[in-house]
Amino acid sequence: MTPFESLGLKHDGRTLWVLDQTQLPDAEVWLDGSAPEDMIALIKRLAVRGAPLIGVAAAASLATCAARGASAAEYAAACAALRAARPTAVNLMWAMDRMKAATDPGAEAQAIFEEDVRLCEGMAQHGAALIQEGEGILTHCNTGGLATAGIGTALGVIRRAHEQGKRIHVFADETRPLLQGGRLTAWELSKLGIPSTLITDSMAALLLRDGKVQRVLVGSDRVAANGDFANKVGTYGLAVQARFHGVPFHPVAPFSTVDLACPTGAAIPIEERDPAEVRGHGRLRWAPEGMAAWNPSFDVTPVELVTSLVLDRGVYSAGQLRSGVLARVCG
Repeated sequence: MTPFESLGLKHDGRTLWVLDQTQLPDAEVWLDGSAPEDMIALIKRLAVRGAPLIGVAAAASLATCAARGASAAEYAAACAALRAARPTAVNLMWAMDRMKAATDPGAEAQAIFEEDVRLCEGMAQHGAALIQEGEGILTHCNTGGLATAGIGTALGVIRRAHEQGKRIHVFADETRPLLQGGRLTAWELSKLGIPSTLITDSMAALLLRDGKVQRVLVGSDRVAANGDFANKVGTYGLAVQARFHGVPFHPVAPFSTVDLACPTGAAIPIEERDPAEVRGHGRLRWAPEGMAAWNPSFDVTPVELVTSLVLDRGVYSAGQLRSGVLARVCG
């Protein structure tokens, strides 16, 4: 493979390194993700995360495995195991299906990386055109360079609007699980110099009520054929609040996140994580030991609550999505 580098991933031609996102914002630690079994562990514990980056990282790990002399059977087994590492983000399956069919794994992984960079640029271009001078923008989870090979999805749009001098202010939800907005989005916003404020997820409605937010931008881990989409848990509630307060609500995603085989959001599998993340554990436990807890990583927002979907290929209204436009532009 040709060496490459992004905010959370780099390949020096021999070894694949990933930035351990569980240790941000306090420490920037790079881990070896060359072996597929190691990459699977990193993906499962969210050291590597973000729907596009998961697909890119898994492809790069598989290509590195092949370059190190894996047999055809070992390659196929690794591909299948990586594909199953997380159930909701469809980019992982999309990338592994490409790698399974590839005659040159290194070239295919490189193509997947470079394509994601281009897709991020397309989303940024289309999405930034929606943002007006001086807007307050609310975002959820992490959707920047840590989640992609390029500048990001929703946060890439925000970054481009900031670079255009639109004097925006970003409100970042802290976001469960693992407070990815507080640890990761706040870290990226600080590095980019974008004026921003961190809030808890339960504060969003107050900002919307008080007119401090003029637009909501979120990412997506899977978009169904009708425009319903899955994103980090809390997105559905945010969409309901935005609709009530008359604030535009936009998911932002590359075409690789669209799953045309999934007719509606009801068919999207939702990953559930360890209840200890809700209760806390050890000295950081804040709920009674043994208390029942529910911890889905994602929820599904119906297309009826979407103002428009920002893709790398354009911006599509809820009406267009319900009419089947995704089959035409992503098929």
